[in-house]
Amino acid sequence: MARSCAICGKMSMPGFNPQSVGSNRVRAHRRYQPNLQPFLITKDGTTTRALVCTRCRRTATKSAR
Repeated sequence: MARSCAICGKMSMPGFNPQSVGSNRVRAHRRYQPNLQPFLITKDGTTTRALVCTRCRRTATKSAR
């Protein structure tokens, strides 16, 4: 299974390497990875540790205040 956010489902995204675009317009492929970090999530009264992207992590801590 691919590394993805446990809350929003954000996954890796294909793209092109910006340094490879030159005068001959040859583009090299690359993958953009989400910034996943371990985070404690409470579901149904049980606390589990899951990989969450930083945007969801910020939102979760913001709503707790």
